[in-house]
Amino acid sequence: MGLGSLFVSEAVGTGVLVLLGAGVVANVLLVNSKGFDGGWLLINFGWGLGVMAGVYLAFKTGAHLNPAVTLGILTSGATDYAPGIPVTFQATVTYIAAQLSGAFVGACLAYVAYKKHFDAEPDAAKKLAVFATGPEIRDYRWNLLTEIIATFVLVLVVLSFGNTPSGLGPLAVALLVVGIGASLGGPTGYAINPARDLGPRLAHAVLPVGRTARTPIPVGARVDPGAAHPQADPGTAHPAGSSDWSYAWVPVVGPALGGILAGAASHFLF
Repeated sequence: MGLGSLFVSEAVGTGVLVLLGAGVVANVLLVNSKGFDGGWLLINFGWGLGVMAGVYLAFKTGAHLNPAVTLGILTSGATDYAPGIPVTFQATVTYIAAQLSGAFVGACLAYVAYKKHFDAEPDAAKKLAVFATGPEIRDYRWNLLTEIIATFVLVLVVLSFGNTPSGLGPLAVALLVVGIGASLGGPTGYAINPARDLGPRLAHAVLPVGRTARTPIPVGARVDPGAAHPQADPGTAHPAGSSDWSYAWVPVVGPALGGILAGAASHFLF
């Protein structure tokens, strides 16, 4: 494998890892997100499943996704970083550069996905927490020790693995969907499938779901959830109970384009 292909594979895997990981933090912390205040466990699942997604995408390079893993393999005395990738200075630099670049791009994409929520969030600390970690009690010596212990366990277990697991089939797909929902589902509810949205929306339009006519409100307007008869779902521009056909093209065209782009990219990644 050439260094260029190594860079692309590792950067893509790390980018997706950070996109999903930062995404779940944004989902839990940022105001008006569907996952707001979802808790630490949701963040844990989002990051863990983000790792799974990144590992599968970067399987060609061994999916280090982490300079600590690369350095752990280097110092373990291994002769190869992955099948066909010998341990060399050039390869080491390429791995680390790819991981840093991918993490940067992944964080930028998470910002784009949650742009309107970042704009609405007044707490600067929460915005920072989407991108970076920070101690609850600031004592640099003990904070450093904690990170050493945690990373030691991580890399030790990684080095004990054989090849990346594969062939998990539906389980892997299910876990991936959980990860996408936890990380990127806040802004839109993550259709990720044109049929999944359009079919139920058609059913809603023809079935007697119990709609009542109400007056539309402007996009972004807020409705007191405690009001006796709120006119619309908060933040929407359509009457509550309508099928919202003005929006219906988004979860059809968006996933379709995403699928096309993913299929095109697979020719270069796999």
